Amino acid sequence: MVVFQVERTVPLSGEDAWGRLTQWSRHGDVVPFTRIRVLTPPPTREGTVFVARSGIGPLAFDDRMEVAGWQPPADDEPGRCRLEKRGRVVLGWAEIEVRALPGGRARVNWREALRVRFLPSFFDPLLKASARSVFGRAVDRLLRTP
Repeated sequence: MVVFQVERTVPLSGEDAWGRLTQWSRHGDVVPFTRIRVLTPPPTREGTVFVARSGIGPLAFDDRMEVAGWQPPADDEPGRCRLEKRGRVVLGWAEIEVRALPGGRARVNWREALRVRFLPSFFDPLLKASARSVFGRAVDRLLRTP
């Protein structure tokens, strides 16, 4: 299992950054070859389940995720979300924290532990580098686009 982190400081309020990162269907717009299906009715809360279908044709797979922790930002408290990855191929978890900063800015910390079933640990350094790159670009695009 690899663990990686993406951190960004953005010129958005904490609520705006939180909303952009936790609108699950938008993730399919920014991650190549991925579609998102939310399986539970809104609003997002603990127990919300969604599936990311990634790949092309017969090489596609489902990455099933469940919201295991949900605390939107309130007052001076940061927003925190924990996702549990429960797919047949991708396992692990992700934690998203959004903290409001002075001057209408926000600090985003996306931390993730990822394991790809059947992929030998020999590939962990490559998996870590590619996952950090893909998720970093996705976070950047989500935060840039209203």
